[in-house]
Amino acid sequence: MFVSLQFKLELRREDKEKLVKLMRKQSSAIRIAYNMLKELEKEKTRNPHAQIYHRLRQLFPELSTKYIDSAIYKAKQYLTDRPVVFGGKRLFEKLCKNHLTGKAKERLKKQWRELRQGTLIAIGSKHKTAQGNLLLRFIELDGKLHLRITTGKREFIYAKVLREPSNNKDKWLTFMAMLLESWRTKNYFAYTVELKLREGKIYGSVSFELPTPKVKCTKEKGVIAIDTNASPIHLAIAEVSKTGELLSYQAISLHHLIGLSQNSKDHQEWILAHQIVNLAIEKGKAIAVENLKKLKKGIRGDGKAELRKRLHQWNAKKFLQKLKRVAMLKGVEVVEVHPAYTSVIGMLKYAPQLNIDKDIAGAYVIGRRALGYKEDMPENYRKLLKDKAYLEFALKRYEEREKELRELIEKESNEYKRDALKSELRSVEDAKKLIVNLLQSLQSEPSSCEGAYGRNPEQGRGNLASSVAWRVLKVALLFPALERGIFLSSRKGAWDRVRKGLAPLSAGGGSR
Repeated sequence: MFVSLQFKLELRREDKEKLVKLMRKQSSAIRIAYNMLKELEKEKTRNPHAQIYHRLRQLFPELSTKYIDSAIYKAKQYLTDRPVVFGGKRLFEKLCKNHLTGKAKERLKKQWRELRQGTLIAIGSKHKTAQGNLLLRFIELDGKLHLRITTGKREFIYAKVLREPSNNKDKWLTFMAMLLESWRTKNYFAYTVELKLREGKIYGSVSFELPTPKVKCTKEKGVIAIDTNASPIHLAIAEVSKTGELLSYQAISLHHLIGLSQNSKDHQEWILAHQIVNLAIEKGKAIAVENLKKLKKGIRGDGKAELRKRLHQWNAKKFLQKLKRVAMLKGVEVVEVHPAYTSVIGMLKYAPQLNIDKDIAGAYVIGRRALGYKEDMPENYRKLLKDKAYLEFALKRYEEREKELRELIEKESNEYKRDALKSELRSVEDAKKLIVNLLQSLQSEPSSCEGAYGRNPEQGRGNLASSVAWRVLKVALLFPALERGIFLSSRKGAWDRVRKGLAPLSAGGGSR
């Protein structure tokens, strides 16, 4: 399937003048080629291309062979049963009317001349020397995407390409993935580029064949799970076997992306996406990621200014779009999972159990979830949620915090800081209600979370019950217990372990 994508160019003034001059020449060549095709068609001449090419070489000796071939190709596209008016029939008819004068007529004339004389096209080629397109070639320059435009023999101008994907289905993502892969492997694909002059600005379109590769790496052999993190900005990567064990892991810092221009950042992200997909191919596994369709960057006054700043500096959602597009092109399955409580489960269950960083543990949970595993809650945590004395302690802590917040809100004059405190107060009130309900349920049931811990719960209630259980544990443990240094772990002292740096690591084994 062939697709065509639009973009815009940004050039220096002197380069634009050179380009417009080149456009005029090829546009003239296209019109002459069209008229000759019509005549030779009537005469039923064999091999009209050779005759037209020879004539254009005489008329436009400064145009390269490929520009002339492309002009003939473009002229053939205009061949229809109806006559063609270059510059547009409607505009031409308007210009022929006598009532138009002054600025209105000049505007129409300019528009008509742009349509008539403002075209430059170059047909793509897979040949190594052409690298996709010999004359109008996409290149990376200073970490940004540019179009190299050939204006003469070994003479070029360079235009910055302005284009952002409109959504995660935008095929520009596919084109960029294909482009970077061709640069890396030197296995080029053909793409045709056509430039147009519109209202004094240069727009372009690129046409190419969209590949449909067969999926080679599936979750049948396990997954490479990716967790995106904002504090600090990095990726946590966990290799998970098909039976749910943690085989290896690493963390990749993304701090070097901060401060880069958007184009440079995009380029680095494409390179990183290829590296991760290549890792999945090397391991023969699928890729597992969180579904971040509803990723929120927050609003001013939510009390998370630093987090918002980091999320604006690096957009995880955009990176995952690139990753998915590269995986599709290389035949790697991508499994998206619901992100609910992956970080909490990783931090409370697998970080102490396997003695690993909480973010790596979160990636591990994503991988297990992609493979269909449910998370049993450790016995220590089950006992905690049945311990009336502890729950009363947790409730007391929330009540104390509620009182503190109300006093702070009363004293705070800054509107945004008050909103942040009110937001935290609402969370504390919700947590109180949850613990009160849990305490009340203990009067009549052995545990409010009974049935929430099995891998295969009955009647499809497992996901809901498990989510409720981990939500209750998060409320009961994270604020009241961790703040006071109360840790429940299968390994003594494991919760006090703090990793420094983001160097690649390896690990063996795992636990289900």
